[in-house]
Amino acid sequence: MIRSFWLGIIGLLLFEIANVYFIMPMPGSQKMDSIGLAYFLHGWRWVFRAVFGVMIGVGLLKSTRKRKWLLLIPVGMVTVVIYMANFMMAADHMFYQPKKKLMVNATSNKVDSTRLVIGIIQNGEAKAYPINYLGYHHQVKDTVGGKPVIVTYCTVCRTGRVFEPLVNGKHENFRLVGMDHFNAMFEDETTKSWWRQASGEAIVGKLKGHQLPEVFSTQTSLASWLQLNPNSLIMQADPAFIKSYDSTAKYETGKSKSKLTGTDSLSWKDKSWVAGVKAGKGRKAYDWNALTTKRIIHDRINETFVLLVLADDDKSFFAFERPDENAVFTLKNDTLIYDNHSYRVDGKGIDTAYSLKALPIYQEFWHSWRTFNPATEKF
Repeated sequence: MIRSFWLGIIGLLLFEIANVYFIMPMPGSQKMDSIGLAYFLHGWRWVFRAVFGVMIGVGLLKSTRKRKWLLLIPVGMVTVVIYMANFMMAADHMFYQPKKKLMVNATSNKVDSTRLVIGIIQNGEAKAYPINYLGYHHQVKDTVGGKPVIVTYCTVCRTGRVFEPLVNGKHENFRLVGMDHFNAMFEDETTKSWWRQASGEAIVGKLKGHQLPEVFSTQTSLASWLQLNPNSLIMQADPAFIKSYDSTAKYETGKSKSKLTGTDSLSWKDKSWVAGVKAGKGRKAYDWNALTTKRIIHDRINETFVLLVLADDDKSFFAFERPDENAVFTLKNDTLIYDNHSYRVDGKGIDTAYSLKALPIYQEFWHSWRTFNPATEKF
């Protein structure tokens, strides 16, 4: 019976460690294709716990040792591991959603105008969400222009994405469950499927292969966003999490030294910044250093002629479709000029009713873009 006890103790200990290891950023865990195993362990966690618990219980009851109480020591140690794994190291116990979401206009805003935001415009309503808040919460639920959205961000991938929380036409709730290949994963409340933050795709579970509708968003400095959208509302800090937010801006400016969120200043390294552009089914990555130097890039992705622009603040960036291969734009003081017409840096016509067609563009780490866009080209 003592063998049953020790097998139960060792089995439960290894299980709790494995249950966390595969979905958290631990040495080697995020470079494995182990999402299926991680999902299996998570889905059957109570069965494993019950089996090992029975083995431990039977071993304790049947033990004939004189100092039987000594066996409570390893039981206590395993209990501590279980607590740490499920309450201290569980993603949704490390990062919480806002308890109070306060949106204010520019006059009442207290966010530093140099900070980065993810901006959304829907049905004439504009809202901005500071990255230093999103980076902690990972997702913020809101309504923009009458439509529900979840504004998400993963600091380890530097990926900001906005989705409609709709699954098969129905509103769904999500919780942060961990990460896979360094990207945040969310679990839906109904089917417990796991969804990738960078793509909005269910990667394991009953809804595997389903896709959340993406909402067009823009990453800019708050100052640039408000200059372009003066009536925008801005998300403010939740008082309950003030100490959890990044107040240094080192992450946003690429000066963080963290192994997970730090930036490599060289080009095409795992932690180098790229500007990833989507044009139809085409994907292309542009070295951030090159964009900083050129400030305006004319290119082609498959059959789409594209234009990339970096604003004067070195933080706000945009991508557009060009009318044709010979369409050459110039950039002066955040004004685009083409064919004797002027456009704002966000593509809106100044002296013309015509506006440039915007393309999805994201600033993220190279390891993330190439992992989740395996067919990407490099500029």
